[in-house]
This record gives sequence, C-alpha cells and structure tokens, in this order.
Amino acid sequence: MKFNSLKKVLVGSPLATAQARHERLSKTAALAVFSSDALSSVAYATEEILLILVLAGTVALHYSIPIGFAIAALVAVVVSSYRQTIFAYPQGGGSYIVTKDNLGTLPGLISGAALLIDYVLTVAVSVAAGVAALTSAVPALYDYRIVIGVGFVAAITLANLRGLRESGNLFALPTYLFIGFVALLIIYGLVRWAFGWDPASHVPDPSVAAVQDLSIFLVLRAFASGCAALTGVEAVSDGVPAFKPPEAKNARIVLAWLGVILISLFVGITFLTRHYHLTPLPEQTILSQLARQIFGDGVLYYTIQASTMLILVLAANTAFADFPRLSFFLARDGFLPRQFGSRGDRLVFSNGILILGTTAAVLLVIFDGSTHALIPLYAVGVFLSFTLSQASMVRRWLVRREPGWQWRWWLNAVGAATTGLVVAIITATKFTHGAWVVVLLIPLLVMLFMAIRRHYADVAGQLSLDGYGGPPPMEHTVLVLAGDLHKGVIHALQYARTLSPSVKGVYVELDPERTRRLEEKWIKWGMGVPLVVLSSPYRSLLQPFLEYLDHLLALGENHMVTIVIPEFVTKHWWQHLLHNQTAFLIKGTLLFRKNVVVTDVPYHLR
Repeated sequence: MKFNSLKKVLVGSPLATAQARHERLSKTAALAVFSSDALSSVAYATEEILLILVLAGTVALHYSIPIGFAIAALVAVVVSSYRQTIFAYPQGGGSYIVTKDNLGTLPGLISGAALLIDYVLTVAVSVAAGVAALTSAVPALYDYRIVIGVGFVAAITLANLRGLRESGNLFALPTYLFIGFVALLIIYGLVRWAFGWDPASHVPDPSVAAVQDLSIFLVLRAFASGCAALTGVEAVSDGVPAFKPPEAKNARIVLAWLGVILISLFVGITFLTRHYHLTPLPEQTILSQLARQIFGDGVLYYTIQASTMLILVLAANTAFADFPRLSFFLARDGFLPRQFGSRGDRLVFSNGILILGTTAAVLLVIFDGSTHALIPLYAVGVFLSFTLSQASMVRRWLVRREPGWQWRWWLNAVGAATTGLVVAIITATKFTHGAWVVVLLIPLLVMLFMAIRRHYADVAGQLSLDGYGGPPPMEHTVLVLAGDLHKGVIHALQYARTLSPSVKGVYVELDPERTRRLEEKWIKWGMGVPLVVLSSPYRSLLQPFLEYLDHLLALGENHMVTIVIPEFVTKHWWQHLLHNQTAFLIKGTLLFRKNVVVTDVPYHLR
C-alpha cells in the first residue's frame, strides 16, 4: 500500500484504457515532443564540425560553411522523404515497420536494432550536451557533470512515466523558448556583423597549429560529425498515432515545420560562428561563445544558456517517445520480451521507458558525461535506418503503384541514395573512433531478436493443442515439510488434506532426541497424516529430502509431487531476518524441477 501511494505521487493516478484517445498531442505539443532532439542538435552540431576541421589548422575552418550547407540540403532531402512515408503509412511509419513491410524481416530487424541503439545514444548525448551548456555558464559545476546528467535522466524518465500528454506540456515551453532565443541570437548577430557593430567579427582568425593535413577524408569526417544535426528527424513519422486526428496530415505539417526551423537555426549558427572567427574551447561550447560575443555577459546570455540546457536535456524526450513505441512493435512481433508490449498505469510503455533511462544513465557514467566521447558512436544507426526506410518506400511505390507513385518513388530514391552515401561516410570516418561499437552491436542485437523469436515459437509449438490427444492419468503426492510441530504446521496439514488423500509429513532428522519429541506430538496433532523421517548423517537438510523426492518422481512420468511449506509471517519486516531462511533455500532449489509444485502456507503472527 505504501508503494502504491508513493507511485501515485510520483507517476500519477492510473488512467483508464478509454482515456487513451484523450492523451493525443496537438501540433504545437507534438513539435515539442518529437522535434526537440533534432532542434536541440543545432547547439552542438556546428561545434562537432569545427572540432574535426581545427585539426588541420586555421585554414580548414573555412570549410565549415560549405559543410553546413551540405548538411542543410541533406535535412531537406530527408524531411521530404519522410513526408512521403507518413503519406503511405498514416497509422505510423517507423523505419522498422516500413522496412519489414517492404524488404522483409531481416532488413526490418537491422533497422530496428540500429534505431534502438541510436535512441539510447540520443538520450546520453543530449543530456551530456545540456550539462555542458550548464557548466559553460557555471564552471564550478564541471566536476559534478556526471551526477547532474544522471539526475536529469532520472527526472525525464519520471516525467515520461507520468504519460505522453503531461510530458508534452512539460517540454513545450523550453522548446519554444530555445527556438525564439536562438532565432533572436542569429538575427541580431547577422545585423551586428552586417553593419560592422562588432569589431570582433572583422578581425583575422586566431592562429591554430595544424596537427593533421587537410584532406578530403578530414572534410568528410567533419561532415559526418555534423550529421548529428539530423538525429531525431524520423521521430515524427514514428509517432503518427500520438497525434490528434487527422493524424497523418498533422504529422506532415509538423515535419515541415521541423525542417524549416532546423535548417534556419543550423545554417545561422554555422554562418555566425565562422564570421565571428570562433574556435572550439574545452571549457566553453561554441554556442556559449557566440552568445557571449553577441549579447555579452548579461541577462540574455544566461537566458540563452538556460534555454539551451533545458532543450538539450529535454530533447532526450524524443527518444523516450519513440524507444518504447519501437520496443512495443518488436515485442508484438515476438522479437523482444512481451513485457515491452504492455502499457502501464498511465497508458505508456513503462518497461521501455525504464530500460531506456537506465541504459542511458550507464552510458553517461562510462563515457564520463562527455558529448565529444559519445558523438563518434552517434548517427551510424539513425542514417542506416534512414536508408533502409527510404529504400523500402521506393520498392513500395514501384510495386503497389499507389496514387502519385510516378514522382514519389524518385523522391524516396534520392533520399535513400543520399543517406546511404552518408552511412558509408560516417562508418568509414568514424569507425576507429568508436563507430565500430555500433557496427558490432547491430548484428548482435539482430541475433538476440531472432533467438527471442525462436524461443517464443518453440514455446507456442510445445503448448499447442493441435493434434493433442489429452493428458494421461495423473498421480499426486503431497508432502508437508516440518522442522517442528506448531500452529503453522497444523494449518499447513489442514490445507494439504484438501489437495489429495495421499499426504505425508516429512522431517529431516539432525538430532534423535528432537525426532522423538516431534513423533510424540505428531501422534496427537498430526491429523492421521503419516510422518516420514529422513536420516541425515552429515547434517544436511536438503540432500536427504531431494533424494526422497527423486524416489517419488521416479514412480512415473505423470507422478506430481506438491511440496507444502509452512511459513509463519512476522508483523515487521525486520523480524523476518531473525528466523531461519530454510524455506527460501528449498523454494530456490526446487524452482526448475519437473513435476514439482511448491506451495507456501503462511501463518500470520500478531
């Protein structure tokens, strides 16, 4: 009861299944829930480009502008492609569903595995970047970044356990504050730069020594790092069922909004960063430097840092919206444990939310809360799922020839070819920097999915009634374990006699004198149930009993034995620690024994 009360305070009162439709999201709330990941990535995507380019010295920084425009064009292609996916799959067109539907089970599982990994990384990277924004403004907190990051993950997990609509309301304000303040930063920064109001925008680049040669490979590696800006774009098409009707139309509108806003913010930040001659610093993010350069150290600077921290932390909510939903689809098809397919009290997939939060928190600890350490693992999975999804749509248009297929197929083909090229670039340039982990994990997860599916198929086959001729006659023996004779044992004997006429008491002898006293009491209180005394010369309680049990089970394949264990239950939990735990040991030992049933008969003490 105390646990249920605490759960109600933290998570909220249970919601009836009929309320699910009322938990749908409006377009403005959906933009906050499903787009915060992609939008927040503009806070670190430009910095990731510069961190690679700066290895080739000052001259290489000029390439950030063309790389930024290339990534912006990629955003436009991917958004346009996914709008076609929503059109074809108005019930929800996640990459797993689309790929499995058009290319088959194995490609679908590859896509599902890639996305699950990327969702976990999304939470870890977003939270780590949010903490970096906080410590840029308040350096004294830098040493506590891991604790702060894990605390943020716990808070977001709790918010999502409360339900989709409540999490949407919670995250809407920070998302729109971030969009507004970064837009103000870009507009005011462009004005200051254009009119020469800021002398710093016209000074030469700081001299940075090159540690690598400027090469095509280095430029491609910078492009691959900047592609982190696209993570989360697919979330809108995954979450179509969460929109208010008409679901597909509203989802396409939100995806278009996302594309325009994302391109505008990313290109604006990249352009200003270059023209204000900013370079990456270990103790301060690029966005923090840009805000200080344009607004100074006043209220506006700290407001931007606060809104950046909030959206980066809350951007993890995109993964919390989609990871449990994808886990549900995989569980529905038998590729994940069925527990992932169950909705909790608040009409959310609680198990998926808890697994995601726990795994992301562990990653933050392992990688020391560093965004730059996590980025090399990032984006491989999401671009692989992009490619498989768009290739699947090409096949769908060409095979089914639905309305508009003549032009829709090539739009998805361009998307598939573009993202496929990006997958190759990201894998090649990031492989030795950590991407090999994701490349290895994806097939391992697919093998796990297949093993789970085989297990469920095997269980279903063994439990099937098809061709079943009925069970043979069953024999039943009931054993009541007795370490002494007291009210609890009498209660258990009374219960055992209702199960079968063949009831026996079993006592393991460790002390002949105790056996004699027990036999005397058994004659008076044993209700006519025979008592079997098992000798134990080596003072073992379990071994003689297990040998006797094996003897009974050997009497026949259909001989069932029920073990009745009398247990007295103390009033307080701590009192239970003062008594022998033999019953617990026996239950654990017998857990996987065939044809053995273990039953507790509690006797509650006052």
